Amino acid sequence: MNQPRFQFTIHATDGKARTGTIAMKRGEIRTPVFMPVGTAATVKAMKPADVRATGADIILGNTYHLMLRPGAERVARLGGLHRFMRWDRPILTDSGGYQVMSLSALTKRSEEGVSFRSHLDGSAHMLSPERSIEIQRLLGSDIVMAFDELVPTTTTEQQQRAAMERSMRWAKRSHAAFDAGGEHAERAAIFGIQQGALDEALRKASAEALLDIGFDGYAVGGLAVGEGQEAMFATLDFAPGQLDAEKPRYLMGVGKPDDIVGAVERGIDMFDCVLPTRSGRNGQAFTRAGPINLRNAKFGEDERPLDESCVCPVCAQFSRAYVHHLIRAGEILGAMLMTEHNLRFYQDLMADLRNAIELGTLSGFANEFRTRYRGGD
Repeated sequence: MNQPRFQFTIHATDGKARTGTIAMKRGEIRTPVFMPVGTAATVKAMKPADVRATGADIILGNTYHLMLRPGAERVARLGGLHRFMRWDRPILTDSGGYQVMSLSALTKRSEEGVSFRSHLDGSAHMLSPERSIEIQRLLGSDIVMAFDELVPTTTTEQQQRAAMERSMRWAKRSHAAFDAGGEHAERAAIFGIQQGALDEALRKASAEALLDIGFDGYAVGGLAVGEGQEAMFATLDFAPGQLDAEKPRYLMGVGKPDDIVGAVERGIDMFDCVLPTRSGRNGQAFTRAGPINLRNAKFGEDERPLDESCVCPVCAQFSRAYVHHLIRAGEILGAMLMTEHNLRFYQDLMADLRNAIELGTLSGFANEFRTRYRGGD
């Protein structure tokens, strides 16, 4: 069957939560979905087939990092990001705006875009809405993100409003650049990003501007940047409802397992975060009884698997004591095993959430998950 360019179907709801399917040319994406982060054309410490084996339907690539190294034009010459990294399913690329503003030295913002110096070699660059979309087109992204301006939630209301309004002007330019993308626009999708920090009125104004432009999906941006879970959830109590209920809602950069559960309860469909991969490389494993630090000496003779409830290949074969040894010895295999387990934990959590929504038992599942997860190992 010929897959559509982009189609979101909601199969069931439970309160504000939804479960459904995004159908695209390169395959279907089950929602709620967690997207492993493949910043530099790789999900660190994982082969593409192994990422897929954890249950991932889609991964995320990073515009900023790939434009600097190896370069979007080079990736295009080599057949696009999918062929380059040997991942044949959908890829979402972020716009690069967050990395420009958080990693780069000497940034200067203007209506045109953001001029900055590379964190790699100090070379000068300009990233505008048009250039961001061009890079994502060259990469061959399946879901393209509009270029936006992010400011901390601690800035003044005036600064937040100015950044939100500029982001909406950039969203319009991003959509126009996407529409001009020819064949790429005929098989890819574009998402707009809602801004407005923690302010309900600013979020509403942002949502109205995005809905007026019209996108395939909508992201809730500007959260998970240090405001804390309580403030994030308070914003999610109203922000998703301001967006089109028939389109996917994506919470960018989130997050911890209990963050994801709470956000799904509030109507979010899509997530990404470096946490499972970065934590794995740093010795932290996620379990149903909460995270554990495998560097801790108490695991030196612990013969249990990382998570006694997990059926991933790592938990089926290796003990905590062995993984503890690998981590303490700095062995590459330690990072590989920890990353594989953590990604499988996240994908199993998403499958459990989808199942609970289908059955209408999300509240009970979420409460039981939180109690056990926060109870400790």
